[in-house]
Amino acid sequence: MSNLQKILLVDDEPGVRESVQAYLEDNEEWKVRVASNAKEAWQLLEADIPDLVISDIMMPQVNGYQFLQQLREDPRYRPIPVVFLTARGMTSDRIQGYEAGCDAYLAKPFDPEELEAIVRNLLIRRQVAADANNGNSNLEVIARKLEEIEGKLDEKLGSSSRLVPTPSPIDIELTPREQSVLDLVAQGLMNKEIARELETSVRNVEKYVSRLFSKTGTNSRTELVRFALQHGLTN
Repeated sequence: MSNLQKILLVDDEPGVRESVQAYLEDNEEWKVRVASNAKEAWQLLEADIPDLVISDIMMPQVNGYQFLQQLREDPRYRPIPVVFLTARGMTSDRIQGYEAGCDAYLAKPFDPEELEAIVRNLLIRRQVAADANNGNSNLEVIARKLEEIEGKLDEKLGSSSRLVPTPSPIDIELTPREQSVLDLVAQGLMNKEIARELETSVRNVEKYVSRLFSKTGTNSRTELVRFALQHGLTN
């Protein structure tokens, strides 16, 4: 039981909580706890820190953006990957989610297999970041980890369902600051850590990450790092 990776699911819809919990717990490596609102979720967080959070955005009292802000402001919970689930699927909503600091964004109704793939990717990415903090990080390690997850996804979903971004253009022009942010993202640093490293604001880092998503056609940090590795964009 101690080896299980812990997922916290926050959603005010009972049907979503039950179905997502049941689906994800089919994976014997994961344990899913559920909360119906942000206050409940915070109590669960303080009792036992999860490895990943899945949160609805449209919730009463404290919405998903506010909940995410609380997480990112607390050093204990800052490294936790966050996946947004929401009925709001417009591009502007997705951009707002990424700028708020979420790691992935799925619009309802969503394919549970896609959610599972995203969760698995982010959990491996979190492990890579933990290795980095222990002095064991390099791009070869990240590449091996991502190849491992792609192999598992191929077995379950078939090669056509990989979370692989569209091939890059012949040339992607990055500004020096965008390049610096990309290099630090590849090292597993979170936005606040990057801001400290580059002596800038978290808001600026969020803008640079958003631009990197746009320029590379990716939707999460995991996809961005994979893209950078595939196309030699990191130093």
